[in-house]
Amino acid sequence: MNPIQLDQAYNEFISNLSSWIPEGIIEVDMALLEETGLLIHASFEEETNQEELPHYFHVIETNDKVTLFNHQFAIWIVPKIVDENPTTIVMISLLTNGTPHLELVFSTKGVYNTPKFVLKLLKYYLSEVIDTEEAISSIGKGQA
Repeated sequence: MNPIQLDQAYNEFISNLSSWIPEGIIEVDMALLEETGLLIHASFEEETNQEELPHYFHVIETNDKVTLFNHQFAIWIVPKIVDENPTTIVMISLLTNGTPHLELVFSTKGVYNTPKFVLKLLKYYLSEVIDTEEAISSIGKGQA
């Protein structure tokens, strides 16, 4: 995908987010961190060497968003002010046959709106998307 195609996909997704993500935006809070196991990391603030994503991405930074993309994913990280609160919205799409398919959207605000939390959540959700795709793929192969 090229930057123009990525921007077109982003604009299509963001213009009608509720139709692309009918289950809605995942709001990050204490309950979600407990559910995902991300709260268990007692050394959360001490983990400095583990900040890298397990994938390599090309990065496009504009005034309104940061776009990460590779052969498998297109991700948009969008800082916004929502109800006077700084908020980060992260949109994760899986690239299938060169076309992005929006898989999930999460948002962070308040104490959860730090680069460290956003990165940890992004790593978690990328892993979840990959695991789900592998499970779907193995089901399809099992029935062939």
